[in-house]
Amino acid sequence: MPSLQFWPTVIFIVFSLLYVLFSFLPTFYDEKEELKDEYGKPRTRVQIVVLGDIGRSPRMQYHAISIAKHGGIVDLVGYNESDLLPELLAQSTITIRPLTRTPKLLGAQNRVLFLLVGPLKVILQIFSLWMVLAKGTKPAKWILIQNPPSIPTLAIAQIISTLRRTRLIIDWHNFGHSILSLRLGTKHPLVRISRWYEETFCSTATAHFAVTDSMSRVLRNEYGIPKKLVMTLYDRPAAQYQPLSATQRLSFLSRLPETTARIEAIEKGTLRILVSSTSWTVDEDFSILLEALTEYSALATSTHPHLPEILAIITGIGPQQEHYLNAITTLETEGKLEMATIKTAWLTSEDYAALLASADLGVSLHVSSSGVDFPMKVIDMFGAGLPVVGWEKYEAWPERVQQGVNGMGFGNATELNALLVDLLGGNGDALATLKRGAIREGQKRWDDEWDGVAGRLLGFC
Repeated sequence: MPSLQFWPTVIFIVFSLLYVLFSFLPTFYDEKEELKDEYGKPRTRVQIVVLGDIGRSPRMQYHAISIAKHGGIVDLVGYNESDLLPELLAQSTITIRPLTRTPKLLGAQNRVLFLLVGPLKVILQIFSLWMVLAKGTKPAKWILIQNPPSIPTLAIAQIISTLRRTRLIIDWHNFGHSILSLRLGTKHPLVRISRWYEETFCSTATAHFAVTDSMSRVLRNEYGIPKKLVMTLYDRPAAQYQPLSATQRLSFLSRLPETTARIEAIEKGTLRILVSSTSWTVDEDFSILLEALTEYSALATSTHPHLPEILAIITGIGPQQEHYLNAITTLETEGKLEMATIKTAWLTSEDYAALLASADLGVSLHVSSSGVDFPMKVIDMFGAGLPVVGWEKYEAWPERVQQGVNGMGFGNATELNALLVDLLGGNGDALATLKRGAIREGQKRWDDEWDGVAGRLLGFC
């Protein structure tokens, strides 16, 4: 039989373990404890979660701004790395809750290393998410999470929302398993597990936002989510994306480093500006644009001497950037880009909006891993009145782009080159038609879209 001295030790250990356990449990949401507005009505608190760089998640920033405009309180959780929108920073009721970034070593692009270090990265993300959502923020009425990434965000948010009696909304930008399949292949066991995980941990959410009707259909028919819980919340351009007058355009291009030295050619129309925003990832095939510009340059220096020179400005950063920059250098050295100059830029949000409004044509290289997502960059281009050409071989493309009205689609480099020749080298009528269509489409704005869907669900509208 244990001695009397044994039991105090056991009791101490048990109570210590209980103390540690309960110290990690979150507090409950209670509407009575919410801050009140001037009329005594509770001010709705919302946690918005991005397991990524907040500055590169404009849609989630738009959510936060919209909630704050309607008197809500926002805890915006994510990696605080890139510059945030000025309008968001101006909102006193939005608080940034930064997550701890996992070591760069755990972000391996190599397939074998990814399988080895991936689990450790997930463990660190679980701890970081839990400490911020469960202990670092006050209980909220709503948790709004961006998906993907799905692992571990969906599971952690589900657990937190259950423990805190918080309502969970999933904002579907794409499907995590479809993005993973680009790296591992559709038949890989981890891809199948990822799909099961996504379907399982999304099933009890209070509501779901989808960026296209096509995605809403998949959530209903394949994920089994009740129709009444799935709402299409289209991306729409924010107020900063607006067309510019000729004077404003010239003023901006005169100070932009990438265009300053070419102002005379731009004014004469012998140089056309093409813009593409990319994250330099596997779901955007940049080689299509390089091949198209090579074909265009070959035509412009031989059978089509009337074609204008192209200045292609590529914005964004990402894992494949260095690979393609080396490819560009090689093409330039070989003399295959005589009539096409490619420059990369990382711009402020204000300058990026102005660049879109100043360009002649926008290009989307998004190939869509799921077929039902849609790139926000195209919506931003519409807001700025910029005609768009883009990869069209996925279901959601015609849902947002009307062929020959506000944009044009292509399926390979040769088709893209043909569009560049027709739109930039023609009499200008086709491009002007697309521009008018882009301006009309851009008149539909985020605030109106959000109020009618998210604002109504959250009780603001």
